[in-house]
Amino acid sequence: MPEDLYVIGVDYGSDSVRSVLVNALNGQELASSVYYYPRWKESKYCNAAENQFRQHPLDYIEGLEKTIKDCLQQAGSQVAAAVKGIAVDTTGSTPVAVDKSGTPLALLPGFEENPNAMFVLWKDHTGVKEAAEINEHATKFETNYLQYVGGIYSSEWFWAKLLHVLREDEKVRNACYSWVEHCDWIPFLLTGGNDVHAMKRSRCAAGHKAIWAAEFGGLPPQEFFTSLDPLLDGFNERLFTETYTSDEQAGTLSQEWADRLGLSTDVVVGVGAFDAHMGAVGGQIEPYYLSKVMGTSTCDMLIAPEKEMTGKLVKGICGQVPGSIIPGMSGLEAGQSAFGDTYAWFQRILLWPVQQLLSQSAVVDAETAKKLENELASRIIPELSKQADQLPINEESEYAIDWFNGRRTPDANQLLKGAIAGLGLGSDAPRVFRALVEGTCFGAKKIVDRFIEQGVPVKGLIGLGGVARKSPFIMQMMADVMNMPIRIHKSEQTCAIGAAMFAATAAGIYSKVEDAMAAMGPGFDAEYFPNPQRTGLYARRYLRYSALGNAIEHVSAHAKPEIVSDLQEQVER
Repeated sequence: MPEDLYVIGVDYGSDSVRSVLVNALNGQELASSVYYYPRWKESKYCNAAENQFRQHPLDYIEGLEKTIKDCLQQAGSQVAAAVKGIAVDTTGSTPVAVDKSGTPLALLPGFEENPNAMFVLWKDHTGVKEAAEINEHATKFETNYLQYVGGIYSSEWFWAKLLHVLREDEKVRNACYSWVEHCDWIPFLLTGGNDVHAMKRSRCAAGHKAIWAAEFGGLPPQEFFTSLDPLLDGFNERLFTETYTSDEQAGTLSQEWADRLGLSTDVVVGVGAFDAHMGAVGGQIEPYYLSKVMGTSTCDMLIAPEKEMTGKLVKGICGQVPGSIIPGMSGLEAGQSAFGDTYAWFQRILLWPVQQLLSQSAVVDAETAKKLENELASRIIPELSKQADQLPINEESEYAIDWFNGRRTPDANQLLKGAIAGLGLGSDAPRVFRALVEGTCFGAKKIVDRFIEQGVPVKGLIGLGGVARKSPFIMQMMADVMNMPIRIHKSEQTCAIGAAMFAATAAGIYSKVEDAMAAMGPGFDAEYFPNPQRTGLYARRYLRYSALGNAIEHVSAHAKPEIVSDLQEQVER
């Protein structure tokens, strides 16, 4: 095998895109580059109060070109000729309305500033009503079309977002020919696609978010969608039947993109997938080990041999799909809608007076004020973690419910809200932060419990991503709460590295992705073990967490509008 074989992994996150250039023979990272979406950074096209989060395709295109060219420049001109493959992962479900050529409407005249013509980011919850309708509608059919997505459809997913956009925007509705996931569109773009019917759709995205299943012969029948809302009439035939795993080729670089990037048209482009799925591969996932990609949210991935999953359907998760992570294995996905976002929210609360009052200070100038703000922002979470780790804890200490962005799993419900309980006049910032961390760990334990209850063992945990690598405090608490060890993967970029592994497989350097994992994976560099002096206390506090969560869910489900209105009047008085 030649010594100069390289691949590129591209990882689209919520805030930025990162590309890595990797030696396909040993996994050595030659270069990496990050591009922060400028329009997203300005909060354009978003309205957090309405849970609307949209991203412009130009952010994606500009970032794709910039990061790959940066990597090639860092590595040297001789490397470009030896690049054999590119693969891409993205957030999801992050779909967009396209015309018949597969072009996102936001790239067409008249739609450039229309949020409904842009990618609907995974955490956009504007389709809550539509998701509820899909769940109710599915009960009317003899076939349970939601059985492979955990039995509950989420507002974070493909069909709820499509229906919401069609209902909300007549102009987009009239121009929308089809609906495309971000992870499918980028390979289509790179290969010069110009017919949406020729787009190779990801098994990962289709199975976990779009109700695709081989058992249905593809998507549910058109009648299922038309009887839900006539606006969906005709979409089945304009979508897809076949899906592809990420070890397969989407095609090769088009002449346009080869010229833009300085690469050859022989470079293979792999079929895309979601970030957590490729991240699990980059993190060297093993059967029955739960791989937790921990960032703004968590995505929890588990694989099991397909024959061992016969007759098992785990309720309330984000689906189980053969081949969605590793071909030949059933891929099971769960996760939390807010993890790092919970800590970031608390940081913003604490920074508010700094941001508001420093700018008005008569003591420091504007430049110094900005530097001080940035310094404090970088130090808040590390210092809170340090102080929280030293706190004594008992059964009555502050505790929290982690549904600050709704609940993804188990049992999706994006209408639920977070809570902090047990507060007193002695409750300070480290104590509240500690409660928030514990709440996110308890939310993670709910997922493990659901797998075990449904007959799928969890042998251990694999921690991936920024939170896993940067916070020993959170990881030790995770091990204590779960009462099982958690290994931390060496790579800081497991999603991008996983994409590189799939690029190497799609390009034919390896015959299967497991071989790429073995050759390119760097392994693990830390492991946290449960502290037996704390596991019992956490088990008791977990009961309090569960009881409060049940109460919040009951009130959310059963509170009558007139009661809510009366409470609001009392608050206003």
